[in-house]
Amino acid sequence: MRIVVEVREQHETEWAAMRAVSELLGIGTTETVRKWVRRAEIDAGSRPGVSSEESAELKRLKRENAELKRANAILKSASLSLRQCHPDEVRWGSLVSSLPQFWLVAFPAMCGPAGPALSSDVA
Repeated sequence: MRIVVEVREQHETEWAAMRAVSELLGIGTTETVRKWVRRAEIDAGSRPGVSSEESAELKRLKRENAELKRANAILKSASLSLRQCHPDEVRWGSLVSSLPQFWLVAFPAMCGPAGPALSSDVA
C-alpha cells in the first residue's frame, strides 16, 4: 500500500508505520493493514507468493473442473441407464453418441421396459 510506504520514513519500524496507517484509516487492527501490504508486495512481484490474479484464475479453474466432473458423472449415468434399457441392442451405442448433450440427461426418463421408440421404429 502506497500510504504505508509514504509514512514509513516517519516511523522506526514498518509495524509502527502500519499501526499509524490503521489508526489514520480507522481500521481496528494493524494486522489487516499488514496483510494488505503483503498482498500488494506479492502482486508487485517484490515478495514471493501467489498473486491475486493467479489466485483468482486458480479458483476459476477449480470451479470449472468441478462443473466438468459433475457433467461427466451425469453423462456416465445417462449412458449406463441407456444400456440398461436395451442391453442386447447394439444400435444404442451409435444413438447415444449422436445425441445432443442436453438430451442425454433427459433421455433415460423416457426409457421404459421396451426402451424409447426410435424414428425407424415409428410407422
